[in-house]
Amino acid sequence: MKRFVVKAKVWKWEGPAAWFFAYIPDKESKALRALPRPKQRGFGSIKVRIKVGKTSWDTSLFPTKEGPYVLPIKSSVRRKEGIDDGDVVKLECTIL
Repeated sequence: MKRFVVKAKVWKWEGPAAWFFAYIPDKESKALRALPRPKQRGFGSIKVRIKVGKTSWDTSLFPTKEGPYVLPIKSSVRRKEGIDDGDVVKLECTIL
């Protein structure tokens, strides 16, 4: 599993600063958990390149206690692509 494409709903975390995230679906999250990891990254994260619309950026997917991985979505990407809380976006993900 080097590359995958999913649709995910964007949600806003209501904390001191507004962060936006999308959960990676269960099927793909299970496959991500099964990947061999030669070097442990912070918080069990996986380095990825994400493409949404015409915008791509390097970031990390983070595991959650509930099971799915979560993707933080940068404000510059949200503005450029017109993404807001509750939108469903197509995520093209390449593991780096």
